[in-house]
Amino acid sequence: MAVTAGRLAGRRGGAAAAAFGQWLASAALPAGQLFRLLPGVAESFRRGFVRSSGSQIPSPLMPPLAGRPSVVVSACNEAGSLPAVLRELKRLPFHEIIVVVNGSQDGSFAAARSFDGVIVVHIAERLGHDVARGIGAKLSTGDFVLFIDGDMPVSAHLLSAFLVAADRGVDVALNDIMPLLPAFDRQDEVTRCKTFLNRMMGRDDLEANSMTAVPHALSRRAIEMIGYDNLAVPPKAQTLAIRAGLRIQAVQTVDVLSVNRRRTLNRGRDNPVARLIIGDHIEALMEAMKSAGTRLQWGQVSRDEFAIRRNGI
Repeated sequence: MAVTAGRLAGRRGGAAAAAFGQWLASAALPAGQLFRLLPGVAESFRRGFVRSSGSQIPSPLMPPLAGRPSVVVSACNEAGSLPAVLRELKRLPFHEIIVVVNGSQDGSFAAARSFDGVIVVHIAERLGHDVARGIGAKLSTGDFVLFIDGDMPVSAHLLSAFLVAADRGVDVALNDIMPLLPAFDRQDEVTRCKTFLNRMMGRDDLEANSMTAVPHALSRRAIEMIGYDNLAVPPKAQTLAIRAGLRIQAVQTVDVLSVNRRRTLNRGRDNPVARLIIGDHIEALMEAMKSAGTRLQWGQVSRDEFAIRRNGI
């Protein structure tokens, strides 16, 4: 269907992006699956357009964006992978690319500076990815911001879905990691903490999807309502976003689990990174209890009813 539409649009001439946007608006794509289907549909439309027009249309093809997208890349000793990350980002229509290099002792700064038009923030102290994202968000000027790490090159095709989602009103566009996870009985404690927090906030539909995982995108409204400082604690930021009634949706699956760089701090059971994330979730729950009480959304239900709801029976 998309290939045929692309061919027809190519015969008529004009800009491919505008033609794709018009077709996308009229196509009967499932609303809940739009962003997930977007990369494949866009590539099919592009190929059809190229075949009939003879034009060289770069990929990924995206519908015109109403807002200006920014991207924040946090990097610490990522000289080996950062160029690949930035090459993919350069394929997308970003208003600005901000790289926050913190605590690096390799050539990460030089690698980022080698790309034209990239804004590089250099901080000698090792802040961690989450704090670096908050700093980058504070410096950004776009209408919405994509967040990604410097150690994980992600295809521009997949990243385009996050931009379109944010441009079309999703305040918090999350990476849908659920297809990548094992069954509940084989999940680790970090994954269970994510699910528990979402459930306690009344967002069972989000399951284990969280701002702890990149890539994710935030609208300017979401960033301002959450607060730059709170972005340093992703579960707390997500709690504040839910409490504020922001539109939160898992929009696309990017496999960051199998490609996550193995480091000394994130290896093994009960590793320092896992303890940090679990602590962040405890802080998030404490924040939620300030306004909703210690039982959160459960109110004054009986222990039996609580057990039924908790176990999904």
